[in-house]
Amino acid sequence: MTTTDTPPATPRAAPAPRRGTPPPRPPRRYVPRPVRPRAPLTPWQAFVRGVLALVATLLLMFILDLLVFGPIQHLAAQQQLRDSFRSQLSAGTAPVSEGDYNNVLLADGAPVAILSIPRLGVSEVIVEGTSSADLRLGPGHRRDTVLPGQAGVSVIMGRAAGFGGPFSGLQALQPGDQFEVRTGQGLSTFVVIGLRYAGDPTPPAPVAGESRVILMTARGLPFVPVGVAYVDARLVGDAQTAGTRQTTSLTLPPSDTAMATDTSTVWALVFALQFLVAAEIAAVWSFRRVGPRKTWIVLVPILVLANLFVADQLVRLLPNLL
Repeated sequence: MTTTDTPPATPRAAPAPRRGTPPPRPPRRYVPRPVRPRAPLTPWQAFVRGVLALVATLLLMFILDLLVFGPIQHLAAQQQLRDSFRSQLSAGTAPVSEGDYNNVLLADGAPVAILSIPRLGVSEVIVEGTSSADLRLGPGHRRDTVLPGQAGVSVIMGRAAGFGGPFSGLQALQPGDQFEVRTGQGLSTFVVIGLRYAGDPTPPAPVAGESRVILMTARGLPFVPVGVAYVDARLVGDAQTAGTRQTTSLTLPPSDTAMATDTSTVWALVFALQFLVAAEIAAVWSFRRVGPRKTWIVLVPILVLANLFVADQLVRLLPNLL
């Protein structure tokens, strides 16, 4: 039996290119374009850039303080006020006049009542005072009026948008809606008489022994007030005896009136601005002498804190019903 050796296969030759077909182009090499070096900033340009960056950061902190940090502060303050006022109610020391249990004038921001509006889903602690700083905590009771449930007219102011906006839906109340207010004298139920704006006719003056409440807030788009909205309500049942009042309409501070600003802490704004400028100068010096990495680690948190201080003081200058 014999075997035959098979010859090895010969490789096929590449097909000849067709006539008229151009040869393939060689691959193109990427040649980066030369980057022209930028001219260094002049001292004036560097100053303008720093000012614009500072203003942009300050504006961002202002918006964050108004829309983010403000509601958080409001919730924390309400929780503390509610715990404090409930302990006063259980101990029987809740205020029924402008003074506390020891007949000492109530401090601004002290809790005096709890407001509950079921239609709006509102449950807020009312504080004494209606300045811009007071209404950051919650709705405020105007000092020259009686407490809700007492014989006379009580005025309660609240913000429409900022710091939780507890009175944002106040204009949705209709005649016949009810809400409750708990004070040191007990629980009072009020029924809404109507909603009015500036220039509208006011309800008839309350008769002797009648209790009224006026709820006030800003009117218009959020953070763009065009006036004041008033909700009038009367007490269902008998009124309580009114407590003594040291503050009158003549001695009421201008910062406690509707749509007023609080300028009592302008000195704090000046110090906050000085702190911000000093931190900015330190950041520029550190950036040039130490380097950007260490500057970011050490001075950026200080700059953020300084901007937040300034923004917080600027928010105090906004109208109290905003």
